[in-house]
Amino acid sequence: MTNTGANILVLDDVPDAVVLIKKILERKGYLVSDFTDEEQAIAHAANHPVDCAILDIKLKKMSGVQVLARLKEINPAIRAIMLTGYPTIETAREALDLGASEYCVKPIDKQELEEKVAQVLA
Repeated sequence: MTNTGANILVLDDVPDAVVLIKKILERKGYLVSDFTDEEQAIAHAANHPVDCAILDIKLKKMSGVQVLARLKEINPAIRAIMLTGYPTIETAREALDLGASEYCVKPIDKQELEEKVAQVLA
């Protein structure tokens, strides 16, 4: 069962990662807005409905956790999945404390991403 039509924001400073995630999720019927710039992603969230944000923890100007904090100010109900190539207990705990629902380890596993997005939006 797919939860089609949910608005998902994807932010990663690696363009290839953003493209990959967007492709995977659009195939499932999600509406995906993709960004490689933190400020643009935050501005988008301020002006458009976002059900779920998929954020890389390591970004250029801010951390994904900082971006999540800003998104939560805009929309306290936003759900988030953090991406990390370097999973540590600290980053996982920090992300979950701030309200991230899940986190995925890079490289992205298509099935894991689909399942976690479906769970978070359920």
